[in-house]
Amino acid sequence: MTWLSRLFAGQEAPDPALTARQQQLLANWRQLPAPDMRRSHYRCRYVVVDVETTGIDVKTDRLCAIGALAVVDGQIDFKDAFQLVLADAVPSAAGLAAERSGAAPVDALLAFLDFAGKGPMLAYNVPFVAAMIERTLAEGLRVELGLPWVDLAWVMPDLFRNIDPAQGGLDAWLSHFGIESIRRHDAVSDAYVTAQLLQITIASGARKGFATPASLLELEKARRHMHQSG
Repeated sequence: MTWLSRLFAGQEAPDPALTARQQQLLANWRQLPAPDMRRSHYRCRYVVVDVETTGIDVKTDRLCAIGALAVVDGQIDFKDAFQLVLADAVPSAAGLAAERSGAAPVDALLAFLDFAGKGPMLAYNVPFVAAMIERTLAEGLRVELGLPWVDLAWVMPDLFRNIDPAQGGLDAWLSHFGIESIRRHDAVSDAYVTAQLLQITIASGARKGFATPASLLELEKARRHMHQSG
């Protein structure tokens, strides 16, 4: 049985390529409790993530960088931020916790798991962002992230039905709400503006009865179902 089949069968065999310290760090992450998705937005920690890659094909292109910020109890916590660079690239923001180019990929990925904890995770365009991260984790650590992801690209159109950003995507939302990006297509900068959109989203969602991460996932699921049915 291959490691991949063991992984998805739920069997967690130690990876002989990892040092004892790395295996312990991975075990510590696995033992963290699952996120409580029924807690209020204002009593939980969202991990907002964006990525830089070599292209847009999730099967063949490579992950270059991850930028992440925590939104804790509804507030962006600039001290709770993360940047990981897996390929030659210039970090975009001073003062953030960073794994620079040349860091051991395994240690860098373990640092990301330590930062992320057990979610909930959030991004704009989750199918791309999550696929790139999860494939890299599977290749580098033989681990399945297995965390809930909320996709603002699906949630926001339902909460803000008077806005039609279909043609503009993330840039259209940023323009509508007057959010300025420090540097578009930089992982940390894009995570920051996405975190600002999350703050707007949870404020609107709470007023409309969507007061928890679970309710946003339910909203997303319903919108996806309507889109597929239509």
